[in-house]
Amino acid sequence: MTQTPAGILPSQRLYSLDALRGFDMFWIMGAEEIVHGLAKVTGNSFWLGFSTQLTHPDWNGFHLYDLIFPLFLFISGVATPFSVGKEIESGATKNRILIRVIRRGFVLVLLGVIYNNGLHLRPFSEIRFGSVLGRIGLAYMFANIIALYAKPLGQAIWFVCLIVGYWLMLKLTSAPGFPRGDLTMQGNFASYIDRSVLPGRLYLGIHDPEGLVSTIPAIATGLLGIMTGYFLKNNSLAQTKKVVILFVAGIIFLALAQLWNLDFPINKNLWTSSFVLQVGGLSLILLAIFYYLIDVLGYKKWAFFFRVIGMNSILIYMSGHFINWEYSTNGFFKWLGQLVGDPWSIVIMACCYVFVKWLFLLFLYRKKIFLRV
Repeated sequence: MTQTPAGILPSQRLYSLDALRGFDMFWIMGAEEIVHGLAKVTGNSFWLGFSTQLTHPDWNGFHLYDLIFPLFLFISGVATPFSVGKEIESGATKNRILIRVIRRGFVLVLLGVIYNNGLHLRPFSEIRFGSVLGRIGLAYMFANIIALYAKPLGQAIWFVCLIVGYWLMLKLTSAPGFPRGDLTMQGNFASYIDRSVLPGRLYLGIHDPEGLVSTIPAIATGLLGIMTGYFLKNNSLAQTKKVVILFVAGIIFLALAQLWNLDFPINKNLWTSSFVLQVGGLSLILLAIFYYLIDVLGYKKWAFFFRVIGMNSILIYMSGHFINWEYSTNGFFKWLGQLVGDPWSIVIMACCYVFVKWLFLLFLYRKKIFLRV
């Protein structure tokens, strides 16, 4: 990882993109616990339903919490044309960019292994190699390689081939002893291959939601982000027309996802092709909303809270393994939780937990310190 020197911000950034990334990370840096706390304290049907949406289904199905991971990958793709485009404009060769992309991909894989297992030594068989950061790294890397050497039409063809090919692979195969097209955790082909080839341990013993085979359709998620980024950066249409196109495309993706769901269930664990379309549609709609409010209409003040998070997203994701945030929160605000008393103290302390993290990120933001891979 490198530190952006003081006084230097990455140029050509979309404010809305950093804000959307921060909005995404907000829900896994502690905000979900606020909602769970409100559901527990109030018993209100709205908060109970919201709390359920901030959990993952056991297998098939979709909750809003399933969007967080692919939305981050999508956003990484959208940012690519602005960073890579700047490099090309400054004279960088494709080979140089390729090396940087590969290096970043493998650094993220390494950080993912550290996130899962810490920095202490342990038996090889106990190490989990699949990870959220690892999948982002591999999907980002391969999506960028495709985008680097394929024209827009070629990128669209790659996108279709990845999700259709993955669908055919899982529908025409299965684990030994299971019927063809079996999509259960035990019987699907992707999990069987992961069990056969991945070293170390799998997250669920017989399945890893960040396994190797299911990274194939995740490449399509990253590629969709890259195509969206090029559309925003290079298309000469008026900004408002771009917003409409993004929003309508998102609705179409959601409709196609529901149709495909009838044959190939929406499933985050397998990152099914219908899941790619589901999260792709929601990502396009969210980007359209954030882009319209912030970059088109110019309403930026409300999004500052999220931008502070989005500018140091990987740092705050990794920080829990190196900073005892609960200890810090209790050190500053335990008195407040005691003052409020049960049962509302769990909600107040969850809010303080997020606030302490945000103050740390604000300090880094003010000092112009941004950790980047």
